[in-house]
Amino acid sequence: MLKVILYALLAWFLYNLIFKFIIPIYRASRTMKKQFAQMQQQFQQQQQTHESMNQGRFTQTKQAQNPPPQKHSDDYIEFEEIK
Repeated sequence: MLKVILYALLAWFLYNLIFKFIIPIYRASRTMKKQFAQMQQQFQQQQQTHESMNQGRFTQTKQAQNPPPQKHSDDYIEFEEIK
């Protein structure tokens, strides 16, 4: 009789452990993984669109910002340090 009660309690604890602890944690972790993967995909899409939009601007601004270098050999002045 005592064995039956102990087995029933053990079965009840296992049932509660599985259905109230393990399965909810599994479901939550699965949904979090899906949401994380979705956020990564959205971030990559935003990066790709941002890079493609800036690609044309970068080449135009780079050409405008880099004038040909001018050589000035007369700009250097020698000096002595006074203590």
